[in-house]
Amino acid sequence: MTEVLGHQVAGEPGAEDRRTPLHDRHVALGARLIPFAGWVMPVQYGGILAEHRAVRLAAGLFDLGHMGQVDVRGADALPFLQAVTTNDVAALEPWQAQYSLLPNERGGVIDDIIVYRRDEGDGYMVVVNASNAAKDVAWLHAQREARPGLDVSVRDASDETGMVAIQGPRAEEIVARLTDLDLAAIGPFAWARGTVAGIPMCLARTGYTGEDGFEFYPPIERVGELWDALLEAGAPDGLVPVGLGARDTLRLEARMPLYGQELGDDISPFEAGLGWAVKLDKGDFVGREPMAELRARGVPRKTVGFRLVERGGAPRSHYPVRAEGREVGHVTSGAVSPTLGENIGLALVEADAAGVGRPLEVMVRGRPVRAEQIKTPFYRRRRNAAPPAS
Repeated sequence: MTEVLGHQVAGEPGAEDRRTPLHDRHVALGARLIPFAGWVMPVQYGGILAEHRAVRLAAGLFDLGHMGQVDVRGADALPFLQAVTTNDVAALEPWQAQYSLLPNERGGVIDDIIVYRRDEGDGYMVVVNASNAAKDVAWLHAQREARPGLDVSVRDASDETGMVAIQGPRAEEIVARLTDLDLAAIGPFAWARGTVAGIPMCLARTGYTGEDGFEFYPPIERVGELWDALLEAGAPDGLVPVGLGARDTLRLEARMPLYGQELGDDISPFEAGLGWAVKLDKGDFVGREPMAELRARGVPRKTVGFRLVERGGAPRSHYPVRAEGREVGHVTSGAVSPTLGENIGLALVEADAAGVGRPLEVMVRGRPVRAEQIKTPFYRRRRNAAPPAS
């Protein structure tokens, strides 16, 4: 399947690809639509560069209707999630959220997820990626069946839950026009239940761009109303709809991983630079032993950030990377950064070749192009500052 996030050439959607509830709105807005993870999704509306800049300077609106939501409930919901995720779910208070990973038995990654704790005490929502949704749900059900003694239910709620995100420095003031919720009281990786645009829903202060913003979870039949209300409320501030193309460059600048590139079944969280999301001391969980062994002996590969220091084309996923005349790894993600105005990327390289300031060569269409390893994230938003003028 064609993936714009993998920087492949986009194809035409097929009859088998699913449509989100906002499909007709994307068509009306003139979006360029492509197949992605079994869905027909907008890759861009007015242009990737303009959409990227709108999110950095004002706000952008994203259709996330292709992502999955799993409801996990029961008296043993917590021990179940502790056993099948890498982070410490016990650390969550009601209405808090947590970035985590679904690990495999070999210590690799099935998917990266967000776990949301509800206020009922034994209820959680797990949000999974579109490209892995069916696989993740099946795996969670299998893990549930493997633990018959636990009082826990696992239910795919994707067909009843809508998902839309607003991201950017003006996101809060736009949403504030549509709700009586105290948005300032909802901190990063927290969520709340309330009414937005007259629609009851949950909203979370999470996102995938490096900017402030919210992800909304309304009833799926009302997601169109929410989309329209947000676009209308945000129009004076420069809010625009944003497709997958700008979502990819935004997340890369913020050094946020993409499954299938920075993450995979054969990539340890420690190699991906996500060791902070693995709590080995919380007790046993799937893949814990190989992860602990890998950390103890030292990772053989590391994910590093780089920028090209000479002209030669943009780095793309899977391009070989060399150091001191030998191949040491490959690019996982790369693009021209609209914010920085230079070619940047992430690469998975042998550990002895990794290090900020050290040189690399990226093989761009068979030609070596000089690169320098730099600190990540490539872009970090200014906190507690007035939004820039749009």
